Amino acid sequence: MLTRLMILCGALVSTAALLTNALACPFCAAVSQTFSQEIDSMDAAVIAKLVEAPAVTAEGAGVEATFEITQILKGKEHLGDTKTIKSLYYGEGRKGREFLILGTEPENMMWSTPTLLTDRGVKYINDVIKLPATGNDRYAFFQEHLEDEDEMLARDAYDEFANAPYSALHDLKPKMKHDQLVKWIENPDIAANRRRLYFTMLGVCGTKADLPLLEKMLNSEERANKSGLDAMIGCYLTLAGADGLPLIEKLYLANKEAEYADTYAAIMALRFHGTETDIIEKDRLLKSLHLMLDRPQLADLVIADFARWEDWSVMDKLVKLFKEADEETSWVRVPVIRYLMACPKPEAKEHLIELEKIDPDAMKRAQTFFPFQSQAVPTRADGEKMQEENLLAMAEVDDNQLPPEEEDTEIRQPENVAPSATPKTGEQTAMAKRQVTRDELSTDGDRALAAAITGGSAANLEETSTVGLLQRIFSTTIPIVVTFVLMLAISGILWNPGSKTSL
Repeated sequence: MLTRLMILCGALVSTAALLTNALACPFCAAVSQTFSQEIDSMDAAVIAKLVEAPAVTAEGAGVEATFEITQILKGKEHLGDTKTIKSLYYGEGRKGREFLILGTEPENMMWSTPTLLTDRGVKYINDVIKLPATGNDRYAFFQEHLEDEDEMLARDAYDEFANAPYSALHDLKPKMKHDQLVKWIENPDIAANRRRLYFTMLGVCGTKADLPLLEKMLNSEERANKSGLDAMIGCYLTLAGADGLPLIEKLYLANKEAEYADTYAAIMALRFHGTETDIIEKDRLLKSLHLMLDRPQLADLVIADFARWEDWSVMDKLVKLFKEADEETSWVRVPVIRYLMACPKPEAKEHLIELEKIDPDAMKRAQTFFPFQSQAVPTRADGEKMQEENLLAMAEVDDNQLPPEEEDTEIRQPENVAPSATPKTGEQTAMAKRQVTRDELSTDGDRALAAAITGGSAANLEETSTVGLLQRIFSTTIPIVVTFVLMLAISGILWNPGSKTSL
């Protein structure tokens, strides 16, 4: 149960990433800030050499060291005639070594911990600050350093691509080094996050001639060959089109023995193609996702997509799953309710009344995390609409009563857009203001599934009351996301990020 919840928490992040991936590589995640970002965010940046080595101190303790500025990269107007600076230094220093040091607060300059540079690193940074902000010249430069022998430069080049607009990869296609990408992909020692980037790039510059290699990897029993599986499947379907779906269905969707992480990777790849490309018709992608309804324990992963893509053909099957749900498949109930609330068909209202009688708590939980009315909110036999106070145990909280430090902790949601019949690519349907409900009505599974389901379209939404304290506290999901990433890194499901060397 805990492992499933962790992966579902990751689903929230991944889904959000796919819904907005026009702004970045769809399967990549930056490890850290790039040199460009760090320098741009500071008032001053210098390259300086250590001239006064600090005495060795207790392990982990830093001491103030003196550095001589050899080059001012940024902030000359703040530094004037300054020749030396002092900065906190860690480790055993050797005179003459060069470092990148960043400064902020010009009136009383505060210097960052120095980052050790090799001679190639100094040249690299000097080249980077001269690059245009966007365009092929920029990414062609970083392409040359993606697997640089200097790990710090390789990591920085990867992060530049991870932050790049997805369109930049297509623009770079004429300059992509196809054979080099294939060589990197075939190397099992390449980190998972970088393989994701290389698969994404191969999807741009590859051809059908690359399909046998990808099919061999997909069919492999070796776990290392499936590193970055979501991007691998995305690449395969980009090159194979709809003809590639039968293999993915056989291996990951219809196969009840497939590992959970592999099945989820396949779902993410199909979700990417459904929201960001027109290579495969959406109806064909939905046909593949329908297979997940034959796996009740995992069916909840795709119900949000059916609502988002307005596929109402599976309504009866979802109602059946709700009625037959047990302890192992109870995850499905809240998403089913939300699907029915988004459905415009009149029979959806009848199903909601029926299902509320079967599991009133599921109805309450659905309203807890998705507290807006939809056109499918049912009418009772006496002709009165279900009132939200009958569906929820609400605790109204006035935002003005919240302490100042809590006012900035509202639930992170995608930017609101005007409601439309079909959501545009990269957008989500607007939600009304949310209500507060008692925390005991929710389960961890409901929390994890909440963000994924809200992508569906729902017309004529009625405005509801404001977000309350409990929901605000819960919405601070960043620590959960960080924990999720770290645990997956340990287990090898995702990548193993490094950190910049500072000696």
